[in-house]
Amino acid sequence: MISTSRKPRAFAPDPAAPGLRCETPDCALPGEYRAPKSRTSLREFHWFCLEHVRAYNAAWDYYRGMAPEEIEVEIRADSSWQRPSWPLGQQGKHARLDEAAEAELHAFAFGTRPKAPPKQDVPADLREALTIFGLAWPVTFVDVKAKYKELAKRHHPDANNGSKQSEETLKIVNLAYATLRAKLATATAAAP
Repeated sequence: MISTSRKPRAFAPDPAAPGLRCETPDCALPGEYRAPKSRTSLREFHWFCLEHVRAYNAAWDYYRGMAPEEIEVEIRADSSWQRPSWPLGQQGKHARLDEAAEAELHAFAFGTRPKAPPKQDVPADLREALTIFGLAWPVTFVDVKAKYKELAKRHHPDANNGSKQSEETLKIVNLAYATLRAKLATATAAAP
């Protein structure tokens, strides 16, 4: 299949040119080629003729006036498209730790601590199950399920050479999980 649309050549005039004269003094040619005004305003343009845009581009230095440290910071930011980034698997952990440290420093400096949410009383029928799981109230079913999987793997008899103690511990974990699952399922169903 033959393509009828041709790619414009790199030195072709910009079709969005405003129809002004070249901005170089004493040049009467039309300004058909754009060039950014500065590194801080890359969306604002000078309009030049072909000869003068080539001269402007040859003299262009994006990093002019920046210290070597500033250049390094700019290059590192460009490697992630000017977006915040962190190592894979961290999901912004350092940012959250920085926020926590900032809150602690603020509390130290001004003598105020952020107010903690009021503690809710643990339902009596869940105290033992939460103690077995090592969780604090309030708790979500997702947290309970994750902790159950961890405890089931740790105390499964097959993972402990058929130990009777592991088998008994797993039975206790299963009973605690059944209690928590039933209570959280009814609480979730009752919630609007």
